[in-house]
Amino acid sequence: MSELNKRFLTSVLLLLILFLSFMDTKILYVILIIINFLVIDEFIKMFKKIFKMNTFSYFLAIISMIIYLCYFTLVIIFFLTQSFEINKFKILFILSICISTDIGGYIFGKTIGGKKITKISPNKTYSGLVGSFVISLIIGYSFQNVYDDVKLTVSNLFLVIMLISSISQAGDLIISIFKRKAKIKDTGSFLPGHGGILDRIDGVLLALPIGILIISI
Repeated sequence: MSELNKRFLTSVLLLLILFLSFMDTKILYVILIIINFLVIDEFIKMFKKIFKMNTFSYFLAIISMIIYLCYFTLVIIFFLTQSFEINKFKILFILSICISTDIGGYIFGKTIGGKKITKISPNKTYSGLVGSFVISLIIGYSFQNVYDDVKLTVSNLFLVIMLISSISQAGDLIISIFKRKAKIKDTGSFLPGHGGILDRIDGVLLALPIGILIISI
């Protein structure tokens, strides 16, 4: 099976899991726990390569990462317990921005190419940056038209989408820095055609809790 077919089938499976997770809070919490364990495992392997013999820095990085993942999970749980039926659409809105940011960057970067943004992540181009914003704006406005539960004004919607997309790209860049220091291409091989779990949710890890804060103001 080609890498493109693997990537497509894995994406379909991930979307199915995402759909199922928002049908019931118990399913969502179980999936969050599983994701946390998988991400922790990938971080541990990556940090081992980065810090090697520096035991103190290694354990400090692991502890910091676990604390952040706990914060990430608790923010989602607390937000959903306030009103699951309404707030799940707000979380899906944020996730749609993160996903479309990734897709837009990939499509524009591959088809147009052009000047690289940074040596840290050589696949990042200015055309990809523009594509990330363009596709996320299209998806964000479309999402609000279909699900008005997000309830943002038109002017605020533009700002919120741009902020979430920017934060998602920043999260992607941070993990790219870690991968570059660890001298690895992917954080794992759990997802055929995609790499590790962390490769797919790097932007989400940073953008989701901040996005929840932004749309709650």
